Amino acid sequence: MPRTALRVRRWAAIAVLGGLLAGCGTTGGESGTAAEPAAGPRTSTEVRPIKAATEITDAKGVTVSLEKPPQKIVCLVALCDDILVELGMTPTATNSAVLAHPEFLGKERAAKVPVVPGGFLSPEVEAILSHRPDLVIGLEDTHGKLAPALKGATTFWPVQPGSWKDSVGYLRDLAALTGRTEEGEKAEKTFRARLAKAEEARSDKTSLIIFGSDENFGVATPETDVAAGLFPKISHYPWKSRGIDGSYSLEEILARDVDVLFVETLSFGDPDGKLSDKLAKNPLWSRIPAVQNGKVIEVDSEVWAKGRGTRSLGVVLDEAAAALR
Repeated sequence: MPRTALRVRRWAAIAVLGGLLAGCGTTGGESGTAAEPAAGPRTSTEVRPIKAATEITDAKGVTVSLEKPPQKIVCLVALCDDILVELGMTPTATNSAVLAHPEFLGKERAAKVPVVPGGFLSPEVEAILSHRPDLVIGLEDTHGKLAPALKGATTFWPVQPGSWKDSVGYLRDLAALTGRTEEGEKAEKTFRARLAKAEEARSDKTSLIIFGSDENFGVATPETDVAAGLFPKISHYPWKSRGIDGSYSLEEILARDVDVLFVETLSFGDPDGKLSDKLAKNPLWSRIPAVQNGKVIEVDSEVWAKGRGTRSLGVVLDEAAAALR
């Protein structure tokens, strides 16, 4: 995969560990041939009460302290947009396109939210501060560099989700800070119920999520992708991280007899076609069971790859469950 495509997808599927690397997960030369871990016990639908607070310390050890509940929040990462919509709020400004999805604000309402210039990688500090935000939320290993420039003018919260549990934790923390505790509890309850339902109906089919902009695709693995982390719970998902540069070939995928294939097409500039159409040029593609049985599903990468919050992951679960029946 071209370096730009691979880097962007890593930012979109950040792992728990990453340190100085933009979203790579655990490495160690994993071959991907080890036995798939058990799906684990059914997810609890119980939700602990959320208490309003002016200070929280998140699961990564980051403390956020505010004098009063934030009203104007600028989102530099889609997880922020996701959480705000779950809490019944709208970002003051954003650099994500996830809001246009019909399960979020929809195109018409999303178009009214100001966009931070500079894109995901280099959002402009002056533009951020022009909105006089009470809180700015960004990805730690991408936007952490902005912290010094924002200090004294606003509060910056660097987040780093690596699993759905992290996403739930961030939802609860922001619900506490904004005082929207009931909304936070309801959103968590809804997501947990969706996940538990999907687990109860766990499919024995082999599934796979691939991503890319051309025929040099990547495989989303539970160690490096929040959405993919759900899949061992709801299907057979025998894909493990191979580190920064390792991936899977079509020959290996063909050997695993993939029944359902989810495809995330990443666009850089104007869209230039679906990834699945480009891969169809390879003669091996037509031999994959999912292709033969019409079970190749092009999904919205803004939700599947970048959302990572409870609303996005709920959409992923619903769409995956429908395809895995």
